[in-house]
Amino acid sequence: MGDRTVRDVTRDLLRRLGMTTVFGNPGTTEVPFLADWPDDFGYVLGLQESAVVAMADGYAQARRAPALVNLHSAGGVGHGLGSLFTAYRNGTPLVVTAGQQTRTLLLDEPFLGATDAPQFPKPYVKFSCEPVSAADVPAAIARAHQLAVTPPQGPVFVSIPADDWDRPATEVPDRPVTPGPAPDPAALAGLAEALGGAERPAFVVGPAVDHEGVVPEMVALAERAKAAVWASPLSPRCSFPEDHPRFAGFLQPERKLLAAELAAYDLVAVFGAAAFTYHVYRGPAADELPELFLLHDDPDVLARARRGTGLLGTMAHSVRGLGELVRPSERPEPAALQRPPRPRAGTPMSASYVLAEINAVLPAAAVVVEEAPSHRNDLHEHFPIRSRDGGFFAAASGALGYGIGAAVGVAMADPQRPVLALLGDGSSMYGFQAVWTAVREQAPVTFVILDNSRYAAVAVLSGGEQKLPGVELGGTDFAGLARSLGCPATTVREPGELAAELAALPGRPSGPRLLHVHVDPAPTPLY
Repeated sequence: MGDRTVRDVTRDLLRRLGMTTVFGNPGTTEVPFLADWPDDFGYVLGLQESAVVAMADGYAQARRAPALVNLHSAGGVGHGLGSLFTAYRNGTPLVVTAGQQTRTLLLDEPFLGATDAPQFPKPYVKFSCEPVSAADVPAAIARAHQLAVTPPQGPVFVSIPADDWDRPATEVPDRPVTPGPAPDPAALAGLAEALGGAERPAFVVGPAVDHEGVVPEMVALAERAKAAVWASPLSPRCSFPEDHPRFAGFLQPERKLLAAELAAYDLVAVFGAAAFTYHVYRGPAADELPELFLLHDDPDVLARARRGTGLLGTMAHSVRGLGELVRPSERPEPAALQRPPRPRAGTPMSASYVLAEINAVLPAAAVVVEEAPSHRNDLHEHFPIRSRDGGFFAAASGALGYGIGAAVGVAMADPQRPVLALLGDGSSMYGFQAVWTAVREQAPVTFVILDNSRYAAVAVLSGGEQKLPGVELGGTDFAGLARSLGCPATTVREPGELAAELAALPGRPSGPRLLHVHVDPAPTPLY
């Protein structure tokens, strides 16, 4: 038996790490990695790198395990950077590799060469390198994986010259995953004591609670403490079932509004979220926030907070540890959230009506992937997410193009669980190529495009300026576009047409389908 190559050693490493599904769009610098592709590896082909990274993001988040992405040199990485930015904000463990030109050509600035490749994806990766020698490639990937899965999780990047794969390499020893930190016991006990003495406590839950799979424990803690539970501003996950009587609503990403929403409480504990994420500034808040306790696994998040007591630890440790310390409270139950009445049918249909109708028939086990920024308030009011385990995904970054690709990845992660993608017409066009992959993989995902013919969120946040350029869309035949990629699709304009299409929603789809739903273009407030 001859020397084992970098390719041999790396593939064995990937097998041991459970990363035998590769998301990619190949180029010439990736051919040596893909040569003699093994039968036990899967390759998920995407038609554009931004969609590739988004699909891998959804796949990794739904599995709560890292995914492997293979991009093409500088151009491919550049195309994928928008989705890589989102993966970083999502805290998604992605191991991103990219082909590089051969080492013998690098000094000549070759065609398809990446100049200073490790710098390109920074600062939106936890780790980035181009190994100094071919033999170091497997060890670099092992180190990258270790950092990707160590809390706070996130994407990592390794640039690999094309001629490295056939060079000799030595085996890489297995390394155990580094466990996340637990909060200081005295600090956790201090929070439990403060919570016991509070009269009107509130919890704010962020994406890390669902990311770490401790929503049931969060529910039990809120019930025991009789605390009102708010979702953190612009949260990309559902970390508390929104039909639960303790659920109080969604904090707004603006200081004055958020301060007013929390003014009724004398203690606020923030779990797995920044305190706080803001999108617009309308001047300083008039009121100070209540006493704050901030629990997070990222010291940078805790350092950015302007006030409050920080507890460094993962949500698995923090929520479970606090649950063991908090005794059942005798304080009165907080008031339950009052939802608006169900919207009425009309033509054109309102987005709130469409969402309420979908919610009424959606299977309990379904996963929702959302990227319809103009309709987030409608979603909050008329589409409560009830899941306690990975039932909702959105983009923490706000960068468009995540939802349509992520929905495909989520569906591939568990084909037995139907996936519903709620998308805006504008955001859909940032990654529509993912529909082709959905057809190729027969991913069980239903795409619903809410078409209001404009970038409505931009128009609304502009303050209603009538001459604002660049916001009017319209005229795209999304159903025809989907059918051209092999995806069954229907255009919906009337309530009766919507009802007919939704009759099939409770059944598990055998593959993808798309509904192009025209909704009222009249603007609705965001915050």
